[in-house]
Amino acid sequence: MSDMLIPFATPSTVVTARTAPRSATAVAVAVRPSGSVPRSVGMSRRDLERHGFSGKVGQVVSIPRRDAATVIAVGVGDRPSSTDLRNAAAAAIRHAQRHTHVALDLLSSSAASAADARAVTEGALLAAYRYPGITAKPVTKPKFESLTIVTSGTAAVERGVREGQVRSRATYLARDLANTPPAHLNARDLEVITKGLAADHGFDVEVFDEDDLAEMGCGGLLGVNKGSVEPPRLMKLTYSPRNPRGHVALVGKGVMYDSGGISLKPSDAFHVVMKMDMSGAAAVLSTMTALKDLRCRTQVTGYIVCTDNMPSGSAMKLGDVLTMRNGKTVEVHNTDAEGRLILADGLSLAVEDKPNAIIDIATLTGAAMAALGPDIAAVLGTGSKVIDQLTASADATGEPIWEMPLEVDRYRKLLDSNVADMRNIGGPYGGCITAAIFLSEFTGDVPWAHLDIAGPMKVDGDESWRSKGATGFGTRLLIDTVTNWSA
Repeated sequence: MSDMLIPFATPSTVVTARTAPRSATAVAVAVRPSGSVPRSVGMSRRDLERHGFSGKVGQVVSIPRRDAATVIAVGVGDRPSSTDLRNAAAAAIRHAQRHTHVALDLLSSSAASAADARAVTEGALLAAYRYPGITAKPVTKPKFESLTIVTSGTAAVERGVREGQVRSRATYLARDLANTPPAHLNARDLEVITKGLAADHGFDVEVFDEDDLAEMGCGGLLGVNKGSVEPPRLMKLTYSPRNPRGHVALVGKGVMYDSGGISLKPSDAFHVVMKMDMSGAAAVLSTMTALKDLRCRTQVTGYIVCTDNMPSGSAMKLGDVLTMRNGKTVEVHNTDAEGRLILADGLSLAVEDKPNAIIDIATLTGAAMAALGPDIAAVLGTGSKVIDQLTASADATGEPIWEMPLEVDRYRKLLDSNVADMRNIGGPYGGCITAAIFLSEFTGDVPWAHLDIAGPMKVDGDESWRSKGATGFGTRLLIDTVTNWSA
């Protein structure tokens, strides 16, 4: 195992109140582009406009006051959606970084909903995230000591704040795991972390080591792992509520570090962030930590498939043929197309559980990022109703996805092999689609959706609620999907 596990970041505790407390050193107040300006702002609209403030979503202007808390006017737009409120809360927190006691007055309207409250809480906490880092004195505390959310006090709003805290805590975990350097987090380390989280968050863990995987016929995972000195792990996580209203399986790609194997990646900036190639596994694990606290009524089984992908004398070679858990054989034409090989085993095992649906999540292809850019994840699959539910959750959480076509009839032939059932790449074009077609060979008749999060797995600088580094993308999306699941 690695020499040291770094401490993880912890979100601030959030409290609610009908008014901002006297201890607050900064109070953020929602201002719309039209209508009256809240009296607490202490400025007229004309004065705000002189400061370049029009009330657009995310605009901020500070108004210092003698012997009183600084007021931060925050634009929320004319008819703020939950997404608008999430972005406004994030903007306010980033603007209030030097303050230790912050209050957000964005929800005092009687029309505020649970979704609005959840969004404000998430925007504030996620914008405050800081990765502790490998330093002599890691900073794990948030930028502010206390956060008060001013609300109307309705039960729905109070519930939304609590849910926002749980979802933010889970996203902190996903970010921490993906940000951690590979020398400090390998598959065995993740096993230790997972067992500890299971004890605290009400899910069970079953761990399969390399001997178990050999007996199980998981040739994809074992093939990718051949070049690494670190052994692989496949972990099955189970959350079982009473009288479940459905059963969803989640499968996460956990390549703890991806060098490309024999098909070595170029030594560039993107190679450095390949510690984040386990972001899919991080999202699945983090999702599992939220289900008990959110009283999720859906049975959820998570599969986390973990290994390094390294070059060495024992590494998987081009031309090798691997036999997957479901018996299909795959000829390796590129060792850097390894994620689909390990997901094939995870998906095959998920099918054997006979769930209502399977969702896999992976930083799988640069082709998805080329098609949709760095902010939007691709979704493909055989379950239209699964994709519909994911899309609704994407809209609710502000984690955008876009459906791409699973053109099996047109493009399956690109995966044909002369020596095996298929090969692991399909040529230079349509890589996101051919990768999904490959995965579909291991999903049986179970409705299935595949999330390719290669683009939004990270940001290079602070952007709204996304903090520099790993974003934890997919965590809140999966939480929302399984907690609102319709079988």
